[in-house]
Amino acid sequence: LQVEESAVSLWNWTVTKHTGAVVNDEQRVKLRFVACRLICLCEGSDPPEGTIRRQILMYMKTGKGWIDIGKADLADGFLENAMSSIEKLYAKLRKGCEDEADIQVHRADVEKSLFKVVSYQAESAVAQGDFQKAVMCMQRCKDMLMKLPKETCYLSILCYNFGVETYEWKRYEQSSFWLSQSYDIGKMDMKYSIGKEMQAKVLRLLATTYFEWDCTLYLDKALRAINLANQENLHPAGFFLKVKILLRSGASDEAINSALAEFTHLEMSLDFYLNTAKLLLEHGRESVGFDFLKSVPERFESSSDLGKITLLHIEFLLQNKRELLAKQKIEEVIIGHYTGKQLLPEALNQLHIILWDRAAKHYEEKSYSEALQWYNYSVSFYTPGQIDQNLAKLQRNMASCYLHLKQVDKAKEAVKQAERCDPNSIFTKFCVYKIAVLENDTDKAMEAVIEMGKLAENPSEYEDKLSVDKNTGSNLFSLAAQIALENDQQIVAIKALEYLSEHLQDCQQLFAALKCLVRLMFSKVMAENAEKRWVYEDINSILTYLNLAHKKLGESLTEEKFTGDMRILEAHWFRKVAWNMAVQFKDSPEKMRDFFVLSFKLSQFCPSDKAVLIAQKTCLLMAAAVDLEMGRQQVTPSEQMEHFSQALQHLQICKEIWKVLKLTGDFAKDPTDTLLLLYEFEARSKLNDPGLHNLMESVWEQPQIEIKTLEIIASLAMESPARYPVLCKKALKSALNLHRKQAVIDAEKFSKCLHSLINISLPTGLTDLDTCVLQEVWDYFEDALSVISSTDAYPEMEVLWLMTRAWNTGIFQYTVGKYKEAEQWCGLGMRFLSHLGSLKKSYE
Repeated sequence: LQVEESAVSLWNWTVTKHTGAVVNDEQRVKLRFVACRLICLCEGSDPPEGTIRRQILMYMKTGKGWIDIGKADLADGFLENAMSSIEKLYAKLRKGCEDEADIQVHRADVEKSLFKVVSYQAESAVAQGDFQKAVMCMQRCKDMLMKLPKETCYLSILCYNFGVETYEWKRYEQSSFWLSQSYDIGKMDMKYSIGKEMQAKVLRLLATTYFEWDCTLYLDKALRAINLANQENLHPAGFFLKVKILLRSGASDEAINSALAEFTHLEMSLDFYLNTAKLLLEHGRESVGFDFLKSVPERFESSSDLGKITLLHIEFLLQNKRELLAKQKIEEVIIGHYTGKQLLPEALNQLHIILWDRAAKHYEEKSYSEALQWYNYSVSFYTPGQIDQNLAKLQRNMASCYLHLKQVDKAKEAVKQAERCDPNSIFTKFCVYKIAVLENDTDKAMEAVIEMGKLAENPSEYEDKLSVDKNTGSNLFSLAAQIALENDQQIVAIKALEYLSEHLQDCQQLFAALKCLVRLMFSKVMAENAEKRWVYEDINSILTYLNLAHKKLGESLTEEKFTGDMRILEAHWFRKVAWNMAVQFKDSPEKMRDFFVLSFKLSQFCPSDKAVLIAQKTCLLMAAAVDLEMGRQQVTPSEQMEHFSQALQHLQICKEIWKVLKLTGDFAKDPTDTLLLLYEFEARSKLNDPGLHNLMESVWEQPQIEIKTLEIIASLAMESPARYPVLCKKALKSALNLHRKQAVIDAEKFSKCLHSLINISLPTGLTDLDTCVLQEVWDYFEDALSVISSTDAYPEMEVLWLMTRAWNTGIFQYTVGKYKEAEQWCGLGMRFLSHLGSLKKSYE
C-alpha cells in the first residue's frame, strides 16, 4: 500500500511540475516511467475499476511521453500494457451486466481510450519507420470514427503531421498516402472537419510531394491536388505552385496563361506578382513573363514600390542579353529620378548593385569603355558635390578604367573626387599611389604608400565594418609592390614590401615577400655604388628582415599548412643570407656579430646534421670573438662587462654543440677546443667569474695542452681588467716545462717564455723579496744558462737582459745591506757576460 501511495504521489508531483522549469521533458518521462513500474508491482489479481483506469492513464501518458522526446521504441511496451488494461476494464465492466444498453455505454467509454492508444501506436510506428504497422493502426482509428466523430479533426491533423514528417525524410510515397488520408478523413464529417484553409494546406503539400517525387509521372495527380486546394481556399501559394508545376511539366504558353488568368482578378500582393514573373522568366518563358510583367504596373499604379517592377525588368533584360533594351530602361529611370519619379532608397541601392555588377563584368572582359558607361549610369543618381563613401568607391573603379585606357588625366580627376568623398580610405590612397608610380613620381608614391601603411594599422570605422576580407591591406601592398617593380621603382617596391611583411598572415607569402626584400636590397646597394658599400640604414633593414623571418619561423610551428619541409627550406635560405652578410662586415664588428648570431638562431630550425652543426659552431665562435674584441675596446666598465657576458653565453651554447659535433667524425686537427678554452678564459677572467677556478683545474689536467695556449693564458691573465698573477705564473711554468721536454729546444721561444716568467716572479723595483722567491728565480736563471750553454741560437738581447736583470737584483740586495746575496746575484750576472757576442766588449 505504501509503494502504491508513493507511486501516485510521484506521479502527481510530476504533473504539478509540468508547466514549470523544475524538470525537463526527458526527466518528466523518466519520473512517470518509475511511477508506472511501481504501480505494476502493486497490481493484484483482481484490481478495482479505479485502479485499472489509473493504470490506463499512466501507461498512455508515459508511452506518449517517450514518443514526444524521440524514444518511440520505449513507448511500445507501455502502449501494449495500456491495451491490456483497457481489455481488463471492459471485461470488468461487462461482468454482471446483461442489459445491452449498459454494455453499449461501457463500450463507448472504453473506445475513447482505445482510440487514443491506437493513435499513439500509429505515431510510434511512424517514428520508427514501420509504415505497415502505422497504416494498420490508422485504419483501425478511421473505423472507430463512426462512433467517435469528434475525433475527426484530431485524426486528420495527425495524418497531416505524418505526411509532413515523411515529406521531410523524402519518403514521398508514404507522405502522399498520409496526406491523402488526412484530406479524406477531413471530409468524413463536415461538422468536425479541420476547415477549408487546413484542407487546402494539406492538398498543397500533397501537390508539392507529387511535384518533387516525379513531376513527369505524377503530373496529373499534382495538378488535381493543387486544383482542389485552390477550390477549397484561394491562396497565393496555391496559384504559385500551380504555375510552378506547369512550368516543370513543360506546359504550353497557352496553358500557363490560362493558369495566370485564374488569379489576375484577385487581390494579390506586388511581391507575389514579381515572384511569379521571376519564376516565368527563370524558366525561359520570356514572352509570357515579360507580358505578365508589363501588366503589373497597371494593378499597382498608386504603389510606391513600382521601382521593384522596373528593377526586375532590367535584371531579366540583362540576363537575356538584351543590353540595349536594359540601357533604355535605365535611362528612363534616370530621367524619372530628376522629374519627380524617384525610386525608393532600397530599390535605388539594388539598381546601383545591378549597374556595378554589369560594369564589373565588362571590366573583367577588358571592355573598359563599356564598364565606364555602366559606372556613369550609377554616377547619374548622385547630386553634384554629394559626399558618399559608395561614390568614392565608384570613382576609384572609374579611375581604374581610365588608367587601362591610358587616360591618366581623367583617372586623376576621378581619384580627386574619391579623395573628396573618402579621404581616409586605404583604397583611395592606393589609387593615388598607382598614378604616382605610373607618372614616375617617386616622392608622391612613397608618401602614398606610407599613408596606406598608417591606414592599414588603424582602418577607419566604415572600412572596418565593410571589409569582407581581413587580408585587404596585405593584398593592396602586394599589388603596390608588383606595380612598382613593373615600373622599375625599386625603392618604392621595397617600402611596399616592408608594409606587406608586417601584415601578411600566410607564412609562405610572408617568406616570399622577405626574400624579395633581401634581393631588392642587395640589388639597390649594387646599383647605388660601384664599391658595393652598405650604408647604415640598409644594414639595419636587412637585420629587420632576418629578425622577422626568425620570428615567423617560430610562429609557423603551430600552422598546419606550413609543413616541416617548408620551414627547413626557408630557414636554410635565411641563415645563409645572414652568414654571407656577416662575412662582408669585417670592418664593422658589431654588425658582423649580429649577423652571425642571427645565422645561428635561424639554423636552429634546420635538422642538426654535420654541416649545420659546423655552421652553428662557427657562428657562435665568431660572435664570441667579436664580443671579446669589442669588450677590450670599450671605455666604460659596464659596456665591457656586457660584451664579456654575451661572449660567455655564446661560448656555453657552442660548447654543447661542439660535444655533439665531435661524435660525428674525427676532429683531431680542429682548433675549436683551444679557441673555446682561450675565449672562455678571457671572458671569465675579465668578468672575475667564480667559474674560472674550475675551468683552470680542467686545463692543468690536460695531458697534451700546447705551449702556445699556456703562454696566451698567461698573457690574458694579466690583461686589464683581469689580474691573476698566480695563474699567469703557473701557466708560464707549465709552458717552460714543456719547452724543456722538447727534443730540440727552440731557444728563441724558450727565451721569451723565461723572460715573462722572470718578469712576473721578480717585479722590477722590489727590494724586499722573500728568500724562497729569490731562490725560485735563481733557478730560472740557471735554466737559462743551461740552455745558453747548449746552443748558439739563444737571442743575444735576451742574454743581455738576463745579465742586466741578475746584476740589478744584486745591486738592489746591496742597497738593503744584504752583501752576501748581492755578491751572489752580481756573480750570476757576470756568468752571462761570457755568452755575449758582439756586445761583450761593451760590458766587460
